[in-house]
Amino acid sequence: MDSAKDPEITDKRLLRGARTRGIVLRQAVDVASLDGLGNVSFGRLALDTGLSKAGIQTLFKTKENLQLAAVEFARGMFVDAVVRPAATAPHGAARLRALLDHWTVYAETPLFAGGCFRVANLAEFDSHPGPVRDALFRDQEEWRACLATELRHALDTGEIAALDVELAVFQIDALLCAANTALQAGDTGATGKARRAIEGLLGDR
Repeated sequence: MDSAKDPEITDKRLLRGARTRGIVLRQAVDVASLDGLGNVSFGRLALDTGLSKAGIQTLFKTKENLQLAAVEFARGMFVDAVVRPAATAPHGAARLRALLDHWTVYAETPLFAGGCFRVANLAEFDSHPGPVRDALFRDQEEWRACLATELRHALDTGEIAALDVELAVFQIDALLCAANTALQAGDTGATGKARRAIEGLLGDR
């Protein structure tokens, strides 16, 4: 055997595996946004993607591993769609508004077939302790921390009136979650209502 070809063969296999993983996870997050992570299965994904059930199971081993990978994949998509684009705005009120602008596009487009992935799945797992719930809540806390960072900058620079940052973050997140649910119910003005409520909450100077 020509060992010089082994790295190339290995690289092709890794590339093919990564591509297959991406196809599976993209479908998994759409299914989860519509029907919940509990309804994500090897069989359904095989049917949806045309890939073999055995091949998908080889990649993820267990349903829980698949669910955790879907949470991480959805998180990466959210960061790419909402958090990274907002990073070009200055810290504080400008970046907070940029985050909200990109979140609005994320929710209205929407990025996932069933709307916000996080909202669709937190309710399903909030009463089921375990790694999947932990991953979902960790994702939520990272998003809230992002909002809190910009609120604190805005407070420090006097861009907004004094407020309780933790309470404000809770309220903003709740308004966005409610807007997502309303959008799924057909209320096309939901994000606008949420934005007006948030602006009133901030009480800009």
